[in-house]
Amino acid sequence: MQRYYFMVRFLPEKANLALLTGRCISIMHGFIYKHEIKGLGVSFPAWSNASIGNVIAFVHTDIALLNKLRLQGYFQDMQERGFFSVGDVEAVPDDCGEVRFKRNQGIAKMFVGETRRRLKRLEKRALARGDIFNPSKSSELRELDNFHCIAIGSASTEQDFLLHVQRGELSSGS
Repeated sequence: MQRYYFMVRFLPEKANLALLTGRCISIMHGFIYKHEIKGLGVSFPAWSNASIGNVIAFVHTDIALLNKLRLQGYFQDMQERGFFSVGDVEAVPDDCGEVRFKRNQGIAKMFVGETRRRLKRLEKRALARGDIFNPSKSSELRELDNFHCIAIGSASTEQDFLLHVQRGELSSGS
């Protein structure tokens, strides 16, 4: 099945890429929710080990749907202000390499703030059950592949959080 895409390029040289990428994903998420869309994805064509890159691409099999998404007010406003360059919808080239970008929620568990939040929640649950809360410390070292963080906000909870995203190669069965 033929897929199509359009790209949004962030133009400022010193842009907060995590914030801009998160805002674009939030716009996409609202669009998906409003129109009950399945199969709309994102890609990061300028991804490197050092940065998530200054480009985000939206991918789907429906050209009309992508054209509707690219005309969302946020993208148009940011383009008019000179912060974004919004490309046209084009077919994904047949020889385009495939990679998978995946959210890894386990990465957050390595950070002190997330650990503190999880321990507080576990303590509250244990006390509600009448149990003694005595967490064990893990001294296990964990090694992770390269990842980037995307700053995003939840409209429903009004909480800000980070998406930890990793890039991986597709296996032949994917």
